[in-house]
Amino acid sequence: MKRKRISRKIFTKDRIIIQFIFLISVLLVGYFVYISIGWNVVVSLSDWEGLVPSYNIVGFDQYINLLGDPVFLTSLMNNILLMLIFVPCTLFLGLFLAILLDQKVRKEAVFRTIYLLPFTLSFVVTGFLWRWMYNPSMGVINTLLEITGLEFLKSGWITDPNIALFCVIVSLIWQFAGYAMLIFLAGIRSIPESHIMAAEVDGASGFQLYKRVIIPQIKASTFTAFVVLMVFALKAFDFIYILTGGGPGYATEILPLTMYKETFAMTHFAYGSAIATVLFLLVMAIVVPYLYSTYRRK
Repeated sequence: MKRKRISRKIFTKDRIIIQFIFLISVLLVGYFVYISIGWNVVVSLSDWEGLVPSYNIVGFDQYINLLGDPVFLTSLMNNILLMLIFVPCTLFLGLFLAILLDQKVRKEAVFRTIYLLPFTLSFVVTGFLWRWMYNPSMGVINTLLEITGLEFLKSGWITDPNIALFCVIVSLIWQFAGYAMLIFLAGIRSIPESHIMAAEVDGASGFQLYKRVIIPQIKASTFTAFVVLMVFALKAFDFIYILTGGGPGYATEILPLTMYKETFAMTHFAYGSAIATVLFLLVMAIVVPYLYSTYRRK
């Protein structure tokens, strides 16, 4: 009798529906994620050139070609430079804004909305916005510099290969600072009030309070924001594609742009798949340690 009751509970109508939906979701994720990744790796090991598919396996030839490709190496260096500047600056600015908002300022919700607004905008929209602002002849930046008598500071901005990448980084910091601020503010507000009161009793206040008590306790928030920003810095395609297209020359070219051009513009599918695989491995090198540390904390 007990077995029959248990079997009836397992095979109820609601449970069957839930298990069916779960199975469908697993199959879809398995196909569009894992099988697609596997298929991309297989293509990267082939000699597929042009619109006609070819699965003639040639080994790691495409990956060897990457090491001698100056465009790929430039894109990789630009990606590294983007991560080294964009991520720390965004984290620092986000933490600074979070600390400002934690001072119980009036109209906090209004300031929080203003700081977060850039992140809510589409990357395509902000790409067009900053492209217009950076325009050497009609852009807002050069126009304001001319009006204020600071014409000597006028520049070609994204048309100057020496500073184009830094202009892109400034734009990305502007868009992501609000996101970092929100993560840090949530971390600060999650600290028990008793910890802060105990520190204040011991004489900690102002900067010392944040340095010794608050900031050390928001390591999880810092790590979360760091991982998200690093992953975006690796695959920031749409924003840079709209803003500069990778130019001038290859000054702002990054791996996703190179992969897109090689695959869809020049139909070098095997070579583009090799770049995509390298990009995937770089992302995994960031995400896997984060998932492992999260699992250990839980």
